[in-house]
Formats: sequence, C-alpha cells, structure tokens
Amino acid sequence: MENVNWLAIVVATLSTFVLGAIWYGPLFGKPWMKENGFTEEDLKNANMAKIYGTAFVLEFIMAVNLAFFLNGLKVQEGIIYGFATGFGWVAMAIGVNYLFSRNSFKLWFIDAFYFVISFTIMGAILTAWT
Repeated sequence: MENVNWLAIVVATLSTFVLGAIWYGPLFGKPWMKENGFTEEDLKNANMAKIYGTAFVLEFIMAVNLAFFLNGLKVQEGIIYGFATGFGWVAMAIGVNYLFSRNSFKLWFIDAFYFVISFTIMGAILTAWT
C-alpha cells in the first residue's frame, strides 16, 4: 500500500465525480432521466447528500482498486488498462444486468460509457503520478 500515490487516488476520484456531473448533467441528463422514468421533481426530492456522498466513497474505492492494478505502469499503459477495465469489465457487467432487468440499450450506453471514460481518465491520472 505504501507504493500507491494517495494524492493521485484523490485526484482520480475527483475526476470521476466531475465527469459524472457533466455526463449526467448537460451531456446525457435529460435522456438518462427519461430512460429511468425520473422527473425533475423526483430529483429534487432525492437525498442528494446521501447520493453524492456515497457515490464519492464508491468512486474512491474504485480509484484505490485501480491504483493497485496499475501500480508501476507507464501512462500509455494506464490509459489502455483503464479503458480495458471500463469497457471489458464494467460496461459488459452492466450490460448483462441491463439485459435481464430489461433496461434500454440507450440507458446501458449512458451508464456504461460513463464508466469507460471514468476508468480511462483514472488510469491516466494514476499512472502519471507514480
């Protein structure tokens, strides 16, 4: 554990958090809401402190886990392995769940590719700061 850069992990976590604000805000917020059957009122009535706080903790755990896998790699490798993690594991796992829960392809794309991009960026950050 002493070989990982904790500052890089925090920055990688923040990058995922910021990407989520953009991804689920101006980029895909309205289609995501429609695919989930949410209204603006639903979002206003949600416990946002709990949602954002828990999301941050989960994203931190993801960054820590990825840091252990990428420890000692070059930036190019971090980007490739970050992408492979997001696409090959996370997006495909979400795809399997969405097939059985009968969620739309559009919702799968929005949710899965958020993680593809998140893990790619985290891979770059975590390997650039080692």
